[in-house]
Amino acid sequence: MPATPISSNLGLTPYQGAWTKVTTRHLLKRVLFGAKSNEIDYFLNKGMAKSVSELLSPNVNYPSPPLNDYNTATIIDPVVPLGTTWINNITADGTLNSYRRSTFKKWQVGSMVNQEKNITEKLCLFWANHFSIEADIVSYGNYVFNHHDTIRKNCLGNFKQLIKLITIDAGMLRYLNGYLNTNTAPDENYARELQELFTLGKHADVKYTEADVKAAAKVLTGWRINSSFNVYFDATKHDSTNKQFSSYYNNKVITGRTAAAGANETDDLISMIFERPEVAKFICRRIYQFFVYYHIDDKIENNIIAPLAEVFIKNNFEIKPVLEKLFQSEHFYDSLYVGCQIKSPIEHVVGCLREYNVTFPNMVTDYADSYSLYNNMVSQMINLGQNPSDPPNVAGWPAYYQVPEFYELWINADTLPKRNKFTDLMVESGYTRNGKKVVIDTIAFAKNICATPSDPNILMDALFANLVSTDVPATLKANLKKQILLSGQLSDHYWTDAWNAYQASATTINFNIVNVRLKALLKYIMNLPEYQLQ
Repeated sequence: MPATPISSNLGLTPYQGAWTKVTTRHLLKRVLFGAKSNEIDYFLNKGMAKSVSELLSPNVNYPSPPLNDYNTATIIDPVVPLGTTWINNITADGTLNSYRRSTFKKWQVGSMVNQEKNITEKLCLFWANHFSIEADIVSYGNYVFNHHDTIRKNCLGNFKQLIKLITIDAGMLRYLNGYLNTNTAPDENYARELQELFTLGKHADVKYTEADVKAAAKVLTGWRINSSFNVYFDATKHDSTNKQFSSYYNNKVITGRTAAAGANETDDLISMIFERPEVAKFICRRIYQFFVYYHIDDKIENNIIAPLAEVFIKNNFEIKPVLEKLFQSEHFYDSLYVGCQIKSPIEHVVGCLREYNVTFPNMVTDYADSYSLYNNMVSQMINLGQNPSDPPNVAGWPAYYQVPEFYELWINADTLPKRNKFTDLMVESGYTRNGKKVVIDTIAFAKNICATPSDPNILMDALFANLVSTDVPATLKANLKKQILLSGQLSDHYWTDAWNAYQASATTINFNIVNVRLKALLKYIMNLPEYQLQ
């Protein structure tokens, strides 16, 4: 049995310590996918408060929508031409929807790789796990995209409003059978998950009853999807009787309504749930476990969760003030929490691509090659245990909730070698399509992170400072320098001379001498256990 993790005594008092590369890198690795060297330098110069403010203030520019990349001689979309978006056209054709879902995942990974310097993409992953739908079950590509789009446009906004939007989202209605929930055959799926997974959780303080689930299901009757694939409210399918709730909800009665007014009962239900203080605490716990650490003991509950919940409630369930408070706190920057998370497969793949500045073809002007190459990355994520937009169940990926392991579940005897194989591949050959290669450029990376890569000591420090979140023994760096950069020799000039010779004359021989050593070094570093942490 592993030892109980140690938790910090620090609270939400604003961080007053030095703003260093370590603290900057820590913030960026939690709110972005990886941290590029130029991003670390950019936010290092801004300081903590301005960095948090900018990261939580995304602009309104959304990625160009996913395109049709699937038309072939045998697969023809009769309405959407090749290279144009399908998001405004919906079809019941199962084959086309399968291709559209695939296209969406490629586009989604491309959006992550090309993310701007803000928290949007990371929050999209957080909320996609929280409001889990399985794309294969939802089936319709448009529903999958629209569900994601709702999350993207509201990820930093009002949580109560987001709950309402998700409740009547076509993807969620299909996934949890909400569109089949009628007065003659109430379906309890969404009513249960609304409380258990989306708002209240399963904490000891949460004591709603089975009767509350049944009553909530009756409230939600009538939401349908029409023949044009749009969500609407059908009053003839709505239970217009009064709905009685338990003492947990202060014996609330939601008055039944007829005609179009029946839809307003959904708002009454959400308002009733949000009167419970457990909502704010539950969401703050989920935020904490995603962005800080999975272990929450009484100390964390009292010093972090409870005051964050107060901020949440005070700000009428606006998400941004909670994140702002957390990311500016002394607790967040406690050294206990630097490098304490195991990267998810998505973080592992996208973080690697971003930190090495791996360049893909343009997603709009060269969509065919771009989407094909991004599909390789989707396959890698699936191979490592995280299929984007297709979590295994309504609770999301187990690594985000399964007690006591949490994200330790990402690493096992099967997935760790596959992680190493992916980074080895990206160093050695990458992927190529039509002469366009996505691969790690070792020499460009060395130049990017280090002003004087000819000095092996400075280069080693820069590599570890950019790729590894935790401290490693000086002896490890020294051994790697000697065995790889110096090819087993003792003097630093064995690397310095090789680097300078290549810079003076970029012959194939000079290039290979430098590149082979750098590739070996980078593969070794990324195969270290410490590289799996952030």
